[in-house]
Amino acid sequence: MNTPVMRRYESPLRRAQAEETRRLILAAVGRLFESAPGQVLSFDAVAAEAGVQRRTVFRHFPTKDDLLAAFWAWMNRGVALRTWPENEADLLAMPPVTFAGFDRQEGLIRAALETPAGREMRRQANPERQAAFRRSLADATRGRDPRRARQAEAVIQLLYSATAWQSLRDNWDMTGAEAGEAVAWAIGELLAALRREAGREGEGEPG
Repeated sequence: MNTPVMRRYESPLRRAQAEETRRLILAAVGRLFESAPGQVLSFDAVAAEAGVQRRTVFRHFPTKDDLLAAFWAWMNRGVALRTWPENEADLLAMPPVTFAGFDRQEGLIRAALETPAGREMRRQANPERQAAFRRSLADATRGRDPRRARQAEAVIQLLYSATAWQSLRDNWDMTGAEAGEAVAWAIGELLAALRREAGREGEGEPG
């Protein structure tokens, strides 16, 4: 005799409530980053700020790594559709849009740059970020020696970053859009220089 399989039913209402709880928790992380930049992020503090029990935070995010990764993705969605490039065209088109998005979320972006928890969050995301830039620059660095390719990837990642946005805002009084335009221009010059060095001038440039 076959034992009937019990299927768990999850109602749309329960699913919506879970999503709202998740949003409350992530928003609480953002407020803690902004209001207590020197404080070590803890599950107790997040639960208190979100108005939920500690075990509720654990149910949605079993580890601090899970919580920080989810917050990073949630914060990026509030800045722009994508903040990492997928191809070379993105490197030229996206910086003004992304940096303008940083202006709209200035407190959170600065917290991500300046707080211990924010720096840890960025450190965890760095391998994925580096991989995105390597893919985007694969054609421009084709045929270059590994040392030069790595230099180009590192410098272009630095240019298209919240760190560059902060420096141009604070030291040159640029808006995010202006800073993004400057970065897009600089990246375009570097891409052209890479192709000149490789004897492939004109390849990959917009028509």
